[in-house]
Amino acid sequence: MLKALFHLVGALHFFYGCYYDYTYVRIPSTSSTVTSFGGKFKYLTFLDAMVQTIYFTVALINDVIGNNEQTPSEKPLIRRVKDTIFSCLAFPLASFVGVVFWGIYAVDRELILPRSLDPYFPLWLNHVMHSNIVIFALIELVTSFRMYPTRKTGLSILSTFMFCYLIWIHIIYYKTGSWVYPILAVLNWPIKIIFYILSLGIVCGMYSIGDTLNTAVWSHEVEETVKAGKKKAK
Repeated sequence: MLKALFHLVGALHFFYGCYYDYTYVRIPSTSSTVTSFGGKFKYLTFLDAMVQTIYFTVALINDVIGNNEQTPSEKPLIRRVKDTIFSCLAFPLASFVGVVFWGIYAVDRELILPRSLDPYFPLWLNHVMHSNIVIFALIELVTSFRMYPTRKTGLSILSTFMFCYLIWIHIIYYKTGSWVYPILAVLNWPIKIIFYILSLGIVCGMYSIGDTLNTAVWSHEVEETVKAGKKKAK
């Protein structure tokens, strides 16, 4: 019951954040940091909040028609989808967005969220999109067991998502002549490429951290599941 309530709160929390951002946050097009092409979908923060909304919705559905067993029994499709979304996207993206956003913000906030946007992007929404995502992901990790896929599978799904987003922001630059994030405008191309590689390394590192934490918190369940898998294979 408490788990379902948490998933319901998570789904509503991030859905409302996305809804409010999409509906009410209107930044003047005269701002040098904003382009109309791509709308809200050009921001990784918004896409990540959508991923969190989808994940917590799927988790809630799993609470109702799936199962949350911590045993190596056969899992229904909705449970497998839930575990895959969290492992490969929801946790690493939430961690990446939180760490990178606040890291750059601490150095120079003008490079990630200029003060000129404060009248349009409220503080509470900033924390929903950049702080609460990490808090909810960590709570979910320690309260719900899941088996991570193999590193190859998990990192392939995550890397594909990130490469698609990288292509997307360059399409936006090609169409508008403006970068989605101000920090990209001040980096030359060699440094920009290093920044991309470093960012990919960080998000993949977040995946590995999630996998390691999951194994540490749920070591007994992971061991039992692995044993059951080996018996089934025989």
